[in-house]
Amino acid sequence: MRVNHQAFFCSLFVARLADQILLFLVPLVVFQTTHKVSWSGVAFFIETLPRYLVFPFFGALCDRISPLKLMRVSQTVRALVCFGGVLAYALFGGIGWLIALSALCGVLTSQGLVAREVMLPQIFSTQQFQRVLAYSQLADQLGFVLGPMLAALLLGLWRWEWVVGATGALFLFADGALLLWQRTSGFRAGTPSRIEPGHWTRPLRTALRHVLLLPGLKKVVLLAAAENLVIGVTLATSAAMVTGIHAQSSRYYAGLQTAGAVATVLILLTIARTSWPAQMLGRVAFVAICAGGVIAGASVDHRGYALGFLLIVGFDKMFNVYIRSARQKIIPPQDYGKTIGVIILLNNMTQPLAGLLVGVFSARAQTGWLIVALSLAMGGIGAAVSIGAALRRRRHALAVGE
Repeated sequence: MRVNHQAFFCSLFVARLADQILLFLVPLVVFQTTHKVSWSGVAFFIETLPRYLVFPFFGALCDRISPLKLMRVSQTVRALVCFGGVLAYALFGGIGWLIALSALCGVLTSQGLVAREVMLPQIFSTQQFQRVLAYSQLADQLGFVLGPMLAALLLGLWRWEWVVGATGALFLFADGALLLWQRTSGFRAGTPSRIEPGHWTRPLRTALRHVLLLPGLKKVVLLAAAENLVIGVTLATSAAMVTGIHAQSSRYYAGLQTAGAVATVLILLTIARTSWPAQMLGRVAFVAICAGGVIAGASVDHRGYALGFLLIVGFDKMFNVYIRSARQKIIPPQDYGKTIGVIILLNNMTQPLAGLLVGVFSARAQTGWLIVALSLAMGGIGAAVSIGAALRRRRHALAVGE
């Protein structure tokens, strides 16, 4: 990556670091306060559902407003939300403020993520996009590596509300790095398209039409939704599984998350420095995540759970590189924002669904088998998509041969 893009990736890293601190805090603090797995699942559902529901709106917005401006607003307002949530807790008390501010920050994170998706092809139009995605995911994963470590360290020194305040300062720093990159790189985002005439639902209908009709896009959406079943149940239960069911410490939990992120960093560095076919990346990652879910859910020992967890989180970003690279080749540039927003919603609705299922099946034995069941469901969806694609190719070959 060019030198004048270092501040851009620094901004991605710091914003992910701050976001990861919040994601680490919520299920852990809720479980330690209530001592119930079900409340961790419900908190995860409340925390994640809003951030996915707003993706279509922000996707359409990125086709009308400068994505760079949206990224900056996202980071600045997240800082204000953190400070405001801490102030509200000081005035009124209650653990609900942590969940509420995390949910609102999640919505603003969605705004930043869609804006970044739209900007990346513009910023790196002359470079191999798969490699760019690997570096982008690497910035995310460095935040993922250090986020749990920093959160655990700060929780050992401060109460959680002070940690949230420090998180707000990190969001301000991320916005400063983005502003520095903008001024030193001279980048100017493409001119947003004019507002299309017609009903306000037209961007949504355009995006859904692309999902249904563009060749290969339904397959990409289904595979990502299936993968997010396992990712969602893992995120919703990891704190409770490690610190509750497997009776390990919060430091062990932070160390396990860090180990998974380190494995992901190594995988992404390999992708960035090699030219593996995207299809191979997708197949390897999909099988590894599915197997990891079965291992994690079926294990009665913390070492078995750790192995499954590492497979899931280690190969998650490899699969994301495949998915993002595939859909970037399919979606028309002029409709990229609105279509990406709808696709991200469809892909990720399975994550809060997994959190809700955890809230329903919260007993010790049920939690592990729920992870196994969702992992097998992921494998079944993947097999069905592969068989369907093979049959379509066969029909096409027979039609051409006639």
